[in-house]
Amino acid sequence: MSSGPRRKRLPLHTKILLGAVLGALAGVVAHLLFGGEPWLLALIRYGTRPIGQIFLRLLLMLVVPLVFAALALGVAGLGDLKSLGRIGLKTLAYTVVVSTIAVLLGLFLVNTVRPGTGVSPDVKRRLLEGAAERAAAITAAPAPKSGIDLLVQIVPDNPIRAAASGDMLAWMFFALMIGVGLCLVRSEAAIRFEEVLQGGYDVVMRLIHLVIGFAPIGVAALLFTLTADLGYEILGQLGSYVGVVLVALFVHQFVVYSLAVWFLGGMSPLRFFRGIQEAMVTAFSTASSNATLPTALKVADEELGLPERVSRFVLTIGATANQNGTALFEGVTVLFLAQFYDVALTIEQQVIVLFVCILAGVGTAGIPGGSLPVIAALLNVLGIPVEGLGLIVGVDRFLDMCRTVINVSGDLAAAVVVSRGESHEEAADAVGA
Repeated sequence: MSSGPRRKRLPLHTKILLGAVLGALAGVVAHLLFGGEPWLLALIRYGTRPIGQIFLRLLLMLVVPLVFAALALGVAGLGDLKSLGRIGLKTLAYTVVVSTIAVLLGLFLVNTVRPGTGVSPDVKRRLLEGAAERAAAITAAPAPKSGIDLLVQIVPDNPIRAAASGDMLAWMFFALMIGVGLCLVRSEAAIRFEEVLQGGYDVVMRLIHLVIGFAPIGVAALLFTLTADLGYEILGQLGSYVGVVLVALFVHQFVVYSLAVWFLGGMSPLRFFRGIQEAMVTAFSTASSNATLPTALKVADEELGLPERVSRFVLTIGATANQNGTALFEGVTVLFLAQFYDVALTIEQQVIVLFVCILAGVGTAGIPGGSLPVIAALLNVLGIPVEGLGLIVGVDRFLDMCRTVINVSGDLAAAVVVSRGESHEEAADAVGA
């Protein structure tokens, strides 16, 4: 006998949002009513702060294998560039140029608006007290390098040591080289090695899903710790950060992509955005480039009228290797947290952020939350307290939905640009050469 209709379970992103709101509100109330009380300090020290740090350590535990497998597979997925001919080269050139523009746009806005600044001296003093020690408790970050040493040491003399010491720039360079090697060597053994990497990637992504399942508790603990310690002032900083990300994404979507499809693709921006509406809605609702791929292929064929072989190639590769919105978001987030924790980044370090974000646009998983481990790795490298991710995770789902729209729109814009001058027959010959 049925006991009635089964109650719907709340989706994970709703639980994370609730955890963020409840944690922040509880922390603000605790700060206003009981700020400085011994029992509240004990609750933070022995309760919420360790819970939040465990959540972050679980994410960081998976960074090394995820970055290696995702970046190597992302580059290997480009295939043999010689055999791909003009289609592959045009796709690669467009991806690099537009990803660079996206990250530069984000860095320009965050340096201009500076959403992480403006914290009162008293709050800043309390914010920085023990921040380095707490970050070290999460992960042993190497001392940030500067100048020419930073550039030279991107190339590791011992990649295993680089991974063990948390030198993610060197580890990413090694993963990039492995991906290039897989492009150049297509022997049976190399293909089996690529399959092993794919298996490792699948396992790590499943573990990340399990860790993200604990995000409502971890985010609530992190935000309670911050707001109970510092008060409601940091919530204004968070709102400024979200505003900068949304403005940057909006400009990239409707200015950069419009210019690209108009001047490089020969298509009216109005026709382009009208044609991809279905893909944009799907991207926003799923927050996954991979889940939106079937819809993107459909609108490329039926609404935009692109050569099928070109759109199939460009959109399939783009679902992993053309993550403009993600690259922009990562750059803005790293600089925001640097401003928030009063960590001054040199021009050389910001160039490294640009470089890594472009690489991460190739290797970041096209799934919800796939950029968080990359941001954690960058914070670690630059000496920024990793616990600042607690601020970001609470609003990440909404921003993830927004930047996925930019990612998918960018893939379709790339297909329009690459398709220009390619007839259906020529496209088939070029891709199948």
